Amino acid sequence: MEKEQSASCPFEQETEAGKRSIEGKPAEVDNDGSFKRQTNRFTTPFGEAEGELPVEGGRYRLLWSAACPWAHRAVIVRSVLGLDGVISLGTVSPLRPRIDRVDWEFSLDDDGADPVLGIRYLSEIYRKTDPDYTGRPTVPVMVDLHTQEAVNNDYFRLTHYLETAWASFHKDKAPNLYPAYLREQINSLSDEIFHDINNGVYKCGFAASQEAYELAYDKLFAKLDELEYRLSGQRFLLGDFITDVDVRLFTTLVRFDAAYYTSFLTNRNLIREFPNLWAYARDLFQTPGFGDTTDFDAIKRHYHLSITINPDKSEAKILPKGPDLSGWDLPHEREHLSSREGKFLVKE
Repeated sequence: MEKEQSASCPFEQETEAGKRSIEGKPAEVDNDGSFKRQTNRFTTPFGEAEGELPVEGGRYRLLWSAACPWAHRAVIVRSVLGLDGVISLGTVSPLRPRIDRVDWEFSLDDDGADPVLGIRYLSEIYRKTDPDYTGRPTVPVMVDLHTQEAVNNDYFRLTHYLETAWASFHKDKAPNLYPAYLREQINSLSDEIFHDINNGVYKCGFAASQEAYELAYDKLFAKLDELEYRLSGQRFLLGDFITDVDVRLFTTLVRFDAAYYTSFLTNRNLIREFPNLWAYARDLFQTPGFGDTTDFDAIKRHYHLSITINPDKSEAKILPKGPDLSGWDLPHEREHLSSREGKFLVKE
């Protein structure tokens, strides 16, 4: 069993805090004021073994929010691997609805409903699948169009399934984002980045005590400092080409200055103040599948104007005008750190 899927998996450690009905406020703050992310409900893997989800083109719909980093990673991988025409995409609004629970709404679509599933709120598909579901309805979630039910919302493993189980549907010469000989390293580094950075910004933003906030803050910037040094001598996290762990780090970095720095109080440094991390993030942003799936307007609206995980939060009235986004298109000048041409390990 892979490290991040073992008993030390963040979802198996942080399980009890989110178990209240989606009718009310999620209880994801522990007694010490620290944020404990809820567990994922639908975790059946994709594959060919008995009990696994069959891999079939056109059978599934991926629901996401352009604001959400967990969903963004799946959309990036879907694009990079050429699965766009195989797995359809449904998009919820970055602004959560002002109702008596935390939910996502399909208000961007005509008639305020997903055009394929016909649902207005994401919770409808969760309740249809499991009437006893507790916790927030989350994105990403894969929906089986045959049964009209949610089958997988395991954002930690979903990209791995797209990279492996869905290989027969990959485009010609698709990148290998999860090569077998690097999986142990990818899994280990992904686990560290999840705890201290991906979820670390949320631990800062949702902390309910000064002590919990400062602990998460210190761990966040200690890990960013570590990666800043790591990237001083190599183009990507594991060397010369992009792997799954780069996707995972990118979705936090690209939201950092526009959202987390102010909204989540992660204000020691902006990402653009880390020379190596900033150039690395631009290198990824300028890669097809990364920048073209990034919606800064949705990100800003969600983190600055939305209720996030608390239905009782007062609604903000002012959307910050900045930051200046033109820097994302500046030359990254990181090619010299690589010993090979191209950004991907391409499958032959």
